[in-house]
Amino acid sequence: MPRLQLESTVDVFDLDDALRKGRGVQALSGVTGLGLPPVSVQWLSGAGDGAIYRGRRVLPRDIDLPLLLEAPDRAELQRLVNRLAVMLAEPCTLRWVEDDGTSWTTSVVRVGGGDYGFGVDTIGETDLLIVITLRAGNPFFTYSVPTRKMIGEQAVIRGLLAGSLTTMNVASSQAIGQIQLENSGDASSFPVWEIVGPGRDFKATSPTGEVLYWRGVLGVGESLFLDASLGTVVDNLGRNRYGELAPAPRFWGIPPGTTTATVSLEDVIPESRILCTWRPRKWMVI
Repeated sequence: MPRLQLESTVDVFDLDDALRKGRGVQALSGVTGLGLPPVSVQWLSGAGDGAIYRGRRVLPRDIDLPLLLEAPDRAELQRLVNRLAVMLAEPCTLRWVEDDGTSWTTSVVRVGGGDYGFGVDTIGETDLLIVITLRAGNPFFTYSVPTRKMIGEQAVIRGLLAGSLTTMNVASSQAIGQIQLENSGDASSFPVWEIVGPGRDFKATSPTGEVLYWRGVLGVGESLFLDASLGTVVDNLGRNRYGELAPAPRFWGIPPGTTTATVSLEDVIPESRILCTWRPRKWMVI
């Protein structure tokens, strides 16, 4: 059965411990904020009737999390409360764990809740009921397992080839072809492109025709990382190579489902590589 987990860099709470172990922190029924996040919709009102839809922006989501803290004695309950307070003082991660061990995460910060009524939300000296409110600035849930497509040499043919490409035409120093992208989420995902040199003039065209075109040069042993989620271009030495992009670059996302993009790289040799990595994202977990 799926379960929630709250974690930081130094601590982890499995929010199913009280039920399974008789002590710990338990997420209770009534959790809200795991569904569709709120949106801000823009409308253009003219002289005529009604209005015209102009787009929307997804807003941060608030998650109300009812918790039961259960311990064998008052001292252990105090330690449990202290651990939770320390964790919630800083940004942390809310993780939805699936039956197969994979998970969906979102980064959260406590923005409210956590108070209690003595004698109302406490049961003796061993149980405490509280509700905390967490805000996820990025309202999407991101999958724990990345999807990767490697485009590179195969032993029998020279050049950049299709393991994950549907078609690939290879000249003596050029590779161009189509790559199939499978996004198992229900929201667009943003890829990270890793280019291993030598090569120059990398171009990636989205299924809808948006173009990301880098016009630089990589030597042997050099690599480049184009992160569509951050809009950054750096090489393996950490140098900013954003200035080598063609005008009006589009760091496009991968839509849900299976789509096809086109990639190309010039001046390649058998050791050249292109690696595309992305993590599916979801609007809601259930």
